[in-house]
Parts: sequence; C-alpha cells; structure tokens
Amino acid sequence: MRKRKATQMKPWKDLTHYAGLDWAKDHHCVVIVNSEGRIVADFEFEHSVEGWKSFAEKTSAWPNLAVAIETSQGAVVDQLLQRDYTVYPVHPVAAKSYRERKAPSGTKTDHLDAWGLADGLRGDGHSWRALQPLDPMTQQLRLLCRDEVVLIEQRTALVNQLQQALLEYYPAVLEAFDDWTSPSTWEFVLAFPTPQALVTAGKRRWEKFLHSHRLWRSDTAEKRLKLFAQADQFQASDPIVRAKSQLAVSLAKLLCTLEKQLALYRSQIEALFRDHPDHDLFGSLPGAKKVLAPRLLAAIGCDPDRYGSQEVLQAIAGTAPVSYQSGRLKKVHVRWACDKFLRHTIHLWADCFRRASAWGQAYYQQKRSEGMTHACALRCLGQRLLKIVFRMITDKKPYDAELHARNQQKHGSWVLKLTNKTAA
Repeated sequence: MRKRKATQMKPWKDLTHYAGLDWAKDHHCVVIVNSEGRIVADFEFEHSVEGWKSFAEKTSAWPNLAVAIETSQGAVVDQLLQRDYTVYPVHPVAAKSYRERKAPSGTKTDHLDAWGLADGLRGDGHSWRALQPLDPMTQQLRLLCRDEVVLIEQRTALVNQLQQALLEYYPAVLEAFDDWTSPSTWEFVLAFPTPQALVTAGKRRWEKFLHSHRLWRSDTAEKRLKLFAQADQFQASDPIVRAKSQLAVSLAKLLCTLEKQLALYRSQIEALFRDHPDHDLFGSLPGAKKVLAPRLLAAIGCDPDRYGSQEVLQAIAGTAPVSYQSGRLKKVHVRWACDKFLRHTIHLWADCFRRASAWGQAYYQQKRSEGMTHACALRCLGQRLLKIVFRMITDKKPYDAELHARNQQKHGSWVLKLTNKTAA
C-alpha cells in the first residue's frame, strides 16, 4: 500500500498574524490582527478571479498568516487551500460566541464576524487543529459520495410525491406494488398511466409486463392480476384523473432519468474506490460491502493525524455523547454538532455490521435489553466500531475478525461472553 505525501501546514509557533474571513456567496470580508490583537488590515473582496488576486496581494505582506473561517468545505476553503494558506475551520456556535465577545449587545455585521474569528484564532488557536487537505483521489470520492446521497434524497422526495399523486387517482396500483423505489414500478405508471388504460390493456399485456420486468411471483401474481382487472371500479373523477395522471407520468420520467444518473455515480464511485490505495482497509469491514465501504473511506479518510485521537473521530461522527454537569446535576445527551454525512454513514454501517457480525449483534441486543432505542443502540455500536477503524487507519491493517476475537478474549470482554452465550 503506497503512502501519500501529506500537505505541511505552518506550525503554530511560526504564525505571526491571524485572519478572520467571513464568507458569502459573492463577496467576503477579511480582518487581520497581529499577535497583540491590533487590527492591521480590514477589507472586502469579490468572489472572482480579480477578487482572489486582490486577496493574495493584500495578504502577501504577512507570509506567516493563518485564516479562521466558519466552515470546513466549499469554494472559499478550496481557494484558500489552493493558495497554501493555513486554514482553521470554526464551528458556527463558537463563531457566534467570538462575535458576541466583541459586541455583547447582539450587533451583527460582517466586520464583527471576521474580527471575532481573527481574534479568537489569535487567542485560542494554539489548541485548534488546522484543516488538512485530502489527497485528490479521496477528495473526489468524498464529493461523489456526498452528491450521490443528495440525489438519493431527491429520489425519495420524488417517490413520495408520486405515491401521493397515485393515492389521489390510482389507488389500485399502490396496492399492487410495495417497493416504489424500484424502476419497474415507475415504468408501470408510464405503461399504464390511468386505471382505464390499465383495464383496457388486458391480461396478456399485464402478464407480459410482469414477466419482462421480473415481477412475476407465484404468490402475488393472482392478487395483482385481480387488482388490475378492477382498477377502474374505484377511482377519482375524470378531471382529477387527467390532471394527476399527467403529474404521475412526469414524476415517473424524472425518476427514471434520476436513476440513470445514480447508476452513473455508482459506477464512478466503485471504480474510484477500486483504484484507491486504501481500498483493502475499508473493503475488509464486515457489512460495508460495495456501497458503504466507499462512503466510509470518503467520510473518514485514512489519515489519523486529521483527528489525533479516536475520541475526536467519535465526536466528529456524533457517536460520542455530550456531557453536562452543573453542581449536583449530571446528564448526557446526543451530540448534534457533528459531520452529518459521517454520522448517517456510521448509522447505516452499524446496522449492517450487526447483521454480519456475531459480536456486533450480541452488543446491539444487549443495549436494546437495557432499554435503549434502535437508533441509540446503533450509535453505541458505532462508537465502538470507530475505535476499531481508527486503529486500522493508524496501523494500516485491514479488519481481522480473528484478531479482534483474540483481543476480546485477552481483555475478558463482556461482549465475547454474550457472543458465546448466544452461540451456545
């Protein structure tokens, strides 16, 4: 497995000036302070070629400059990293508190936002972690996986709209099919857009469609054919049928087009993951398979230095709870401030992992028996799995089920005892 050269950021001790960049769609505000907190530059520039040239010229006087910004991704961050600036992403909640330190009255301006970020970086940045750019292959994989999820969410929205339209004028077809994420159901709507069109088509065309789309099942065929024959006996009035059938056909066509694009995304993701130097690491994870393994690699990466410790990775993934203590009051709650893409990916993987791993299922069942919800039990399992993943990317070794079992036995893990009890 080949190693990649990491991008070297300026160490904290070498930094002499600190910039806060409040970004917007078409322009950005910048405030630069020195080590004493005095403002040495305050300007705005457009998000354009000329604007970024101006930014580079105005900051060239301070070669040891770090930039704090209220995001960790996007076009502005990409431009900063391309120009080799040391970038420190700041959480929006923290950015708000830094601004309020400058204006306790609640006044909010771009200048105050940028000034708060710059001064916060100067005072607290020694404990922050600079943003480490991903290698090009991992960055492309991450963007493809994130965009694929966005398209899947759009597909879900369109499917919901299609089902609602059919409910209003075509209830028989909803009763005939269960899985409306399948392209065959959309093609059925295109082939038979109204109840009258379905009944008129006749039995031979119904059977041909079911066979050609591999929907013929001996246990459901008779029921479906009966529903098709009676589809026009319970339907909406003609104006509703004409209007809503047009909507259903439009949505079905959009879904078919979107499915083709998703297939293209999936093929590109699989090809990129197959050629990735860390393919064997994430490809070895039980339950990940060819869908979640690329997403895990894209979301986590293979550089442990990006996190420093497993606890940081767990916090970013949202599996680590948030503790609250005041006097005698002590409680914990779900961590909402996290990487939502990583959190969702870990949730899906934990559910698949427990089905593919005996100890994962035993761990999950134990948490459920303790009164935890399904989501909470998966979050606890995900917390444990991230510990394993962090060790994998640190040692650069694939997942080894036998090694993990030996470690459980060595440390007397209660999960192993549950696993053995379940097997017996």
